[in-house]
Amino acid sequence: MVINYKDVNGKRVTKWVSTGLPVKGNKRKAENMLLELRQSFEPEVPPKPGENLLFTDFLHDWLKIIKPNVEITTFCGYEINVNLTTKYFEPKKILLKEITTKDIQDFYTYQFNECNVTANTVIHYHANIRKALQYAVKMGYIPLNPALYVDRPKIQKYVSSVYDVDEINHLLSVVKGMKIEMGIMFAAFYGLRRSEIIGLKWDAIDFKNNKITIKHTVTETTIDGKYMMVSKDRAKNKSSMRSLPLVQGFSDYLLERRERQEEYKRLCGKSYNHEYDEYIYVDEMGNLTKPNFLSDNFNTILKNNNMRKIRFHGLRHSCASVLLANGVSLKEIQEWLGHSNFSTTANIYAHLDKGAKDRSAAVMMNTGMNIGASHNASGVSENK
Repeated sequence: MVINYKDVNGKRVTKWVSTGLPVKGNKRKAENMLLELRQSFEPEVPPKPGENLLFTDFLHDWLKIIKPNVEITTFCGYEINVNLTTKYFEPKKILLKEITTKDIQDFYTYQFNECNVTANTVIHYHANIRKALQYAVKMGYIPLNPALYVDRPKIQKYVSSVYDVDEINHLLSVVKGMKIEMGIMFAAFYGLRRSEIIGLKWDAIDFKNNKITIKHTVTETTIDGKYMMVSKDRAKNKSSMRSLPLVQGFSDYLLERRERQEEYKRLCGKSYNHEYDEYIYVDEMGNLTKPNFLSDNFNTILKNNNMRKIRFHGLRHSCASVLLANGVSLKEIQEWLGHSNFSTTANIYAHLDKGAKDRSAAVMMNTGMNIGASHNASGVSENK
């Protein structure tokens, strides 16, 4: 018996099947056997997309797909997130088509109970899983996205510890002349982000018009286990690219720093690293300061000097706190710090704006409301 059919690739295939019958006198029986074979024969069915794909393998494949379309630093965050997610799911050997809402919910519960992570960390896991599975739906791997039905934890609002003016002045006196001094100065006074401080270039300083332009950033990341610094000729967002007044103290500091930099070039000769000549925050040999240097050394300095612990980024918040305490509006602070929208500034710093609440209370008192006037000395209401 001979059957012709097309395989999974559309190629014509001829299949020969023996009847096991002698030739003579068995034609009718052989024809019946062929008919039965045709009726029962099932050619190979091409597997559905992602049919036997493990959930963990899919996540790693998804990383490769999105890599060319996102920023390097963004991809680094995705990669770290996916690696931690697959570490949990790999022993379970769950196929992509079998992943359920409960599987994802169990992962979040495990993170809370066993890893003691914050709700915001789980939210980052959720965002990546949801986005990856949405791509799986788009490609026809799964009919719907199970992550859409997971109970995502609520965002925990972070309230940063801040320094007042006295604490900032004490900190500045401690770091005077140290390599970290420049970073602390720009973070506390101008509220610059770490990436903006490291990314400052000499062409951003306008000594003639006393202006600093924030337009370049330097961040660091690890891709495939390899450390790298990422430079961008733009700030975090459109609003982050801003101009700030160059006050006299900073002008003098930067002019002196530029003179020292030129002197180091002369003294070191060929040993000097000219790759970062355009940058301000370089060491005696011309090497650009790494972003992590600020955070790591900041913590050490606070500990060694018995100072109250805050994060380096807390100096940016301290800047906003000092401005608020001295009557600067949240709108003006938004422009000073380079937030993309007013709601960001309000959400972070509204709780610090005691002055606004005091002004509101004063306005209400001046309206003429007789608060407490309807009670006599004994505290009993008077009937009028």
